[in-house]
Amino acid sequence: MNEGGTRRPRAAVVLTGSELVTGVIVDANGPWLARELTALGFEVVHLLGVGDRPDDLAAALRYCAAAGCVLVVTSGGLGPTADDLTGEVVATFAGVELELDEALQQRIAAIIARFPRIDQNPAARDAGIRKQALVPRGAVVLEPVGTAPGLIVSTDGPLVVVLPGPPRELTRMWPAALASAPVQALLATVPAPAGRHLRYYGLSEAEVAATLRGLEQERDLAAVEVTTCLRRSELEVDLRPQPGADDAARWLADELATRHADRLVSADGTTTDDLLARALLDAGLTVATAESCTGGLLAGRLVDRPGSSAYVLGGIVSYSNAAKTALLGVPADLIEAHGAVSPEVARAMADGARAALGADVGIGITGVAGPDGGTPEKPVGYVCFCVTTSSGHVLARDRRLPGGRADVRDRSVDAGMHLLLRTVTTAG
Repeated sequence: MNEGGTRRPRAAVVLTGSELVTGVIVDANGPWLARELTALGFEVVHLLGVGDRPDDLAAALRYCAAAGCVLVVTSGGLGPTADDLTGEVVATFAGVELELDEALQQRIAAIIARFPRIDQNPAARDAGIRKQALVPRGAVVLEPVGTAPGLIVSTDGPLVVVLPGPPRELTRMWPAALASAPVQALLATVPAPAGRHLRYYGLSEAEVAATLRGLEQERDLAAVEVTTCLRRSELEVDLRPQPGADDAARWLADELATRHADRLVSADGTTTDDLLARALLDAGLTVATAESCTGGLLAGRLVDRPGSSAYVLGGIVSYSNAAKTALLGVPADLIEAHGAVSPEVARAMADGARAALGADVGIGITGVAGPDGGTPEKPVGYVCFCVTTSSGHVLARDRRLPGGRADVRDRSVDAGMHLLLRTVTTAG
C-alpha cells in the first residue's frame, strides 16, 4: 500500500567510513538520522554505506540525486587525515572549489589547543587543522562540536548536509543543521507528517497482513504506506500517508486498533516503558524485582528511563538457590519440592522482593535460559513469572520462550514489563 498519490519529498542518508562497511564499528547514525528525517515529513528512500573511497562516495551522491532525493545527509569523513574526503567530494559534486576559511581555521586551532596531546607534531597538527577548514564555496558552516565542522552545501540537485561521524557530535550538531537557512527553506516545502504508530504485544505480522487485505477491500489505501517491525517482542505498525491521504490513514489506524484491541499496547506510539512509568507514577506505586535467569536485565530496563528513582526501589539478582533463600526468604523446602524454576518459586521471589525492599509491587522471574540445564518437563526457554502487590493481587505466567540464551533472557524482560504494566493498570 505505497503506490499512487503525490509522494512526499525524498531524502537519503549516506554513511562514510571503511570501518562501517567492514563491520569493525556498528553504525548508529543511519537509523537515528532516518528516524529524524521521517519525523520531519520526508520519505527516506536510501540508507547507504560507503568506504573511505572518493569514487564510491561520489557514486552514492549521484545515485541519490538520480532517485529524486531533495536532501542527502552524510556522516563521517570530516577529520584531519588523508582518508577524510567528504568535504572535497561534496564540493566536486556541487561543482565548486574548496576555499580556506581562515576564521574557521583559527577556531579549530583554538579547540585543538585545549588538547595538546592530540598531536605532538606541530606541522602535522597545522596541516590537519587547515584541511578541516577547507570549505566548499558558498557552503554554510556548522560550528564544530568536536574538532570537525559540519557543512550545508547547495547543489543543482539535492541539498547536502554534511555531518561528522562520531554519534555524539552528529546528534549535537543536528539542531544547528535544522536551524540553518537552507534547511529551513527546504522544510517549508515539506508537508507536515501525519503518520500513526500502533504497538501490539502478542500479535503476529501474519495476522496484521490478513486484516490489511480485508480492509483494502473496503477502502482505497494505496496512498498509505504500512510497515511492520517486530522489536522487543512487540509488533510496531507504522502508517505513513502521502499528502492528501490523512483521512485514509486515520481510518486505517482506527480499524487496526479496534480489530486487535485485545493485544493493543498503544495506538499513539507510546512505548511500554513510558506507559509503565506513567502508570506507576499515577498510582503512586513502587516496584522491586527479583531475577534469576535475567540477571538484573529487568531492573536495568526499568531504570533506563530518567526519573525512575520515583518508583523503582531496587532489584535483587538471586541466581543460586542459596541466594534465593538468603536474600528473598524463599524457603529451601519449596525449592526442593518444586524446583528453582517453578511458578511457586517465582511467586515467593516476588513476595520476597517486596518484603526486602518495601515495595508495593514485586516481580519474580526464574527460568532455564540455556543452552544447557533443560529437562523434558522444563526445557530450555521455560520461564516462570509472577507479579504480586501489597494489596493481594497476583498475576502469574509460565511460558516457553524461543531462541538462544540471549533471546530467552531478552524476551523474559519483555514479558516481565508487560506483566508489570497489566498488573499496575488493572490492580492499581
